[in-house]
Amino acid sequence: MNLVPHEEGGGPACLLHQVCPECGRIRERPTDPGCPHCAPPPGGAARSRDRDAEGRARNARPRDGLGRPLPYGQEGVPRQPEGVIRTPAQTLAEAQRLFAEGMPFHAHEVLEDAWKSAPADERPLWKGLAQMAVGVTHALRGNTTGGARLLRRGADAVEPYVSRAPHGLDLAALVAWARDRAVDVERHGVPEGGDLVPRLRREGGEEERERH
Repeated sequence: MNLVPHEEGGGPACLLHQVCPECGRIRERPTDPGCPHCAPPPGGAARSRDRDAEGRARNARPRDGLGRPLPYGQEGVPRQPEGVIRTPAQTLAEAQRLFAEGMPFHAHEVLEDAWKSAPADERPLWKGLAQMAVGVTHALRGNTTGGARLLRRGADAVEPYVSRAPHGLDLAALVAWARDRAVDVERHGVPEGGDLVPRLRREGGEEERERH
């Protein structure tokens, strides 16, 4: 299933692939209608992809800080290692650092690792956080329609966890932030210095307890 041009790399389960960079539509099934850019290739033929040492689809092209492919041979920003198992505290600390450094694409890779390895009852939470990161990525790339939709979808996914907010997450504030930013990017785009860095955890959260 090809939801965005193959230069994005990664596996088809990657959340980034659910948003067309041209029309902003979120597509989750290959039969969904879409624009000429996000429609599957004729006959459903798969495009060839680079693969890593383990044989997984992983584009070898260099990327910039927002994960956009650069021409082969240019120096890019290193990708996050894929499939790393981290504690929730490690995941959130790494994702927060990447958000703060203007690399939400890389933050989404960290959060996707957590989503894929989390207990079943927490997977929607981590997936929602990853969707927010993808929303920020698309917004900063200029795809404000897709960015706003993913920010809202992420907020909807994590909202059921607000009452118990595990791992020191500041979910009530995070849900409000994501919905406010969705409105902002739809109406005004991404102004210079715009607030697209979420605060994932409460001040003095559970990090210290999880370390020991």
